[in-house]
Amino acid sequence: MKIIKLFSLSVILLIAPKAISQDFRLGKVSVAELEQKAHPKDTSAVAAILYKKGVSRMEFDQNDGFYMLTDVETRVKIYKKEGYDWANQAVWYYNTNNLKERVFFSDAVTYNLVNGKIEKTKLKSDGSFDEVLSKYRGQKKITMPNIKEGSVIEFRYTVRSPSDAMIRDWDFQSSVPVNYSEFKVAYPEYYVFKPRQKGYVFPKITTLKSPKSITITSKERGGNGMVAKTEFYSDKVDYIETEVTYVAQDFPALKDESFVNNIDNYKSSVEHELSLTHFPNRPIKEYSTDWNSVVRTIYEYEDFGPELNKTGYFEEDLKKLLAGITTPEEKMWVILNHVKSNVKWNGYTGYGCDSGVKKAYKEKTGNIADINLMLTAMLRHSGLTANPVLVSTRSNGIALFPNRTAFNYVIAAVETPNGYILLDATDKYSTPNVLPFRTLNWMGRLIRKDGSSEEIDLMPKKASNDIVFMNYDIDAEGHVKGKTRRQCSDYNAMITRENFEKLKEEEYLEKLENNSGKIEISEYSRTNEKDLLAPAIETYSFTGNNLCELIGGKIYVNPMLFFAKDKNPFKQDVREYPVDFGYPFLDKYNITIKIPEGYTVETLPAAVAYNMENNLGSFKFNIAANDNVLQLSIAHQINEAIVTTEQYEMLKEYYKGMIEKQTEKIVLKRI
Repeated sequence: MKIIKLFSLSVILLIAPKAISQDFRLGKVSVAELEQKAHPKDTSAVAAILYKKGVSRMEFDQNDGFYMLTDVETRVKIYKKEGYDWANQAVWYYNTNNLKERVFFSDAVTYNLVNGKIEKTKLKSDGSFDEVLSKYRGQKKITMPNIKEGSVIEFRYTVRSPSDAMIRDWDFQSSVPVNYSEFKVAYPEYYVFKPRQKGYVFPKITTLKSPKSITITSKERGGNGMVAKTEFYSDKVDYIETEVTYVAQDFPALKDESFVNNIDNYKSSVEHELSLTHFPNRPIKEYSTDWNSVVRTIYEYEDFGPELNKTGYFEEDLKKLLAGITTPEEKMWVILNHVKSNVKWNGYTGYGCDSGVKKAYKEKTGNIADINLMLTAMLRHSGLTANPVLVSTRSNGIALFPNRTAFNYVIAAVETPNGYILLDATDKYSTPNVLPFRTLNWMGRLIRKDGSSEEIDLMPKKASNDIVFMNYDIDAEGHVKGKTRRQCSDYNAMITRENFEKLKEEEYLEKLENNSGKIEISEYSRTNEKDLLAPAIETYSFTGNNLCELIGGKIYVNPMLFFAKDKNPFKQDVREYPVDFGYPFLDKYNITIKIPEGYTVETLPAAVAYNMENNLGSFKFNIAANDNVLQLSIAHQINEAIVTTEQYEMLKEYYKGMIEKQTEKIVLKRI
């Protein structure tokens, strides 16, 4: 699939005259901005970013050297109550022993129009606070005061980072329209940053190089042997500064659609990766120039590669566990279960160990890397060819460009004659090649001991089944009584078991009844709830009084009852993003219906078979009548986890036909 080309597409925007002439300075909110009732180009917008300007500039400190300072100022218009959330603003920052950033908000004001005059309400000190996001990140938050429909808010924030290697990412799009967005980066000639853009609409770019200088003051203590004195010297260093400015105007809101992996993957934005540094009288130092150099750097981190070499803490336990076990499949399953049972995930991601594998094993808890690097080490120790695979989770976005921050997760891969088996010991319901859904994000990067790497397809190829066997009787009053057996495998089984765990059985059944046409369930049971290699099965009897319609002495019934899909999730005329189902699947229904005595079939839905091109998917609907018994066989199969935008129209029409067929009714009449 040519998914990557999606990020090179552009959308031509119709440029309309500005409804409001804006003054891009804080404190210059106009009456016209406050009077505006709706966005001129998107009347559905609950808010809009009137302007957002940012500058990330490298500054010099006598003691600390170069550091990055980022200043951002923003003006937001709120049109509707649904846009009140825009009064809550947050800026994240690193907060580790090695990297402590600081964030400052200032000039935060809410503007309202009261009796034709502009009213200003400043943010009070108690409207700003810090929040811990993880062991590595925090965020500064503000809540703007006196928010109403029509309010305009303004604020400025500054991020001071001691690092000279990072430029903050900048988004030109948001969930609301952006009238104007400008981002400027400036850095000395000693640094080379690679810009990476993504999205469907792109800003205009200008580059300027100009002379700059810094003054370095030094002191020297000396004397003539009689009197000591301190002399100060100043050295002026001249250099060339590169300044790149990105300007976006009238960018549309980024609107979510059904089956989107992570909407931020398609947001117009720019990131900068430090490629190399070249200081005077020093050799060139290269950083992330390609994926091999990225993963080689990561493998050499103390909290990654060296952790894979530690084995003493588990050797005795593993020896007992593997006694008598010889096949690779058995070894994988026993080791995976051992880690899952003995070390619980603490909720923190990351490809670097936090506690370290030895401590995590002892204390029975750790982050993603602690657990899955431990898993990899055990698999290697058992004689399997196992390596770590770097992953970017769905929430983290797709790892498109070579850089060390592209990944935030690690799993294990075992090489077999039939391909790689992927394993993750952080989820209690995961099995070989059935990873937690959060990891199904296009491609990962496998790292070998020698530092070489290989791209690994994370998307499942095997279909996850959801097979339903149902039989039911209809009486003359239209009441339905029947039994259902539902059997789920692989990812569908994982989701089913997670749903079992979320609710007590009584609450689960109440929800199932309400979502199935208000039926009443009895004789409910589950099979293989804990046997993860077997399908998850649930069976139950049911009765329903609202599943049929009686009109003019005839009975109308949807043969699939509460399993029928009645809404097409694909409604857009044009799809901008790939359709991401997560995994291939097969939904299959075998249904037997007994019609009441004294009735016969007047109308049956016709049998159909829809097949999409390139074996993307198929839908088959067959029905047969034999006296007072109807037999249905229905199968809906999608064979690709990701469907490209070029295939969207075909997929949309396929779903349209499938749903029309699933919602057709059988008509029964009196004999």
